[in-house]
Amino acid sequence: MSVAKRDYKRITVKTLVDMKTNGEKISMLTAYDFTMAKIVDGAGVDVILVGDSASNVMAGHETTLPITLDQMIYHAAGVVRAIERSLVVVDLPFGSYQSDPKEALRSAIRIMKESGGHAVKLEGGKEIKESIKRILHAGIPVMGHLGLTPQSIYKFGTYTVRAKEDEEADKLKEDALMLERIGCFAIVLEKIPAKLAQEVAESVTIPVIGIGAGNGVDGQVLVLHDMLGMTHEFHPRFLRRYMNLYEDMNKAISQYVEDVKNLDFPNDEEQY
Repeated sequence: MSVAKRDYKRITVKTLVDMKTNGEKISMLTAYDFTMAKIVDGAGVDVILVGDSASNVMAGHETTLPITLDQMIYHAAGVVRAIERSLVVVDLPFGSYQSDPKEALRSAIRIMKESGGHAVKLEGGKEIKESIKRILHAGIPVMGHLGLTPQSIYKFGTYTVRAKEDEEADKLKEDALMLERIGCFAIVLEKIPAKLAQEVAESVTIPVIGIGAGNGVDGQVLVLHDMLGMTHEFHPRFLRRYMNLYEDMNKAISQYVEDVKNLDFPNDEEQY
């Protein structure tokens, strides 16, 4: 049964909890720059994630690991300047929070002060508990991230579905309860069995956002460039492409090149 979309003037962390309570699904997409964020925000997306996936789609790296804190702040600042309604969540990049809770707090403070973001997201469970608590105690909202955690890709060795075995599934459920207990306002679950994701969503009062985690959670997130079809090499089962911008943009640019070569652009009406 669908729930009517409510008219929220501004999305906050409390709004998301209210949406879960009311049974309204939460929409979340990535954005990494002013222009795209303006479009995403104007389309009514609830949460914009300035993801460390910028390392892949914006910089061309194989993994999310190379992107720096300075680069994340740069991307997030452009996004924040564009939005009027969406909640902006910014990923803490690899190496900025794992080893030292004090370093984690410094990283989170820099993101909040220098980008204007509204919250931060960290990957992991009990192993980063103290870092999360330190950030929360400073009054900074934290979104958790469990399941497939791309910053740990070299530990996993593969991007395959996580938590299929009982031991890992049990740890994930325990971590989710811990994240709620210490004060996280939401959790992302990435690439885990749909049944497990639903169990987690039903076990916590905070919103659970899925990516490759089925439809039994409280909302969904996708990488903007993937769902618009700007990337074309990536074909996971969970990805629905709503456009084929790679092909459309290629055609448009090729036509521009042809028009320039043939002296068709600019024409008489396009010059002064």
